[in-house]
Amino acid sequence: MDTANTTETDDQIVARMRHWIERAVIGLNLCPFAKAVYVKDQVRIVVSRARHLDGFLDDLDRELLLLRDTSAEDVDTTLLVHPTLFPDFFVFNDFLGVVDEVLDEHELEGVLQVAPFHPRFQFEGVEADDITNASNWAPYPTLHLLREASIDRAVASGDDADTIVARNEATLRQLGVDGWQAWMKTA
Repeated sequence: MDTANTTETDDQIVARMRHWIERAVIGLNLCPFAKAVYVKDQVRIVVSRARHLDGFLDDLDRELLLLRDTSAEDVDTTLLVHPTLFPDFFVFNDFLGVVDEVLDEHELEGVLQVAPFHPRFQFEGVEADDITNASNWAPYPTLHLLREASIDRAVASGDDADTIVARNEATLRQLGVDGWQAWMKTA
């Protein structure tokens, strides 16, 4: 995935995130639950311009509390995007421990969870260039804030997590890196 362009406007960043959702997440069915909330405009995309981690944590606090206090019919899930703060995946990955602490501080464990996405996402034990990492590649470092209740409902009406992971791996391996890049460039 390309690295973030620091001169992009928030609207351009949101547009790239929407393209990623439409082409990868929904288009390749990487998340079979995404389409239902996306077409109902229940996915909130927020671009953080925090200049440091403390500012980004303030943005995370605000978005977690907004999601907690807003009905799922209005906002089911939030993507908190930072285009420049985490160019290194491993720094971003280490930061996820702090994110878990924030969930705990707000007593949101079991209510909300956070899924990480990054242009250079790499699963533990998987080589950096392995195409299966693409299931968590996004145009920018992103924290996906999800409601546990929404996940439970979706899983109850569809495939379990292991089935989804296996299907994603098969889809991505069939596509390959060149196919992924071509797929993502298509309008």
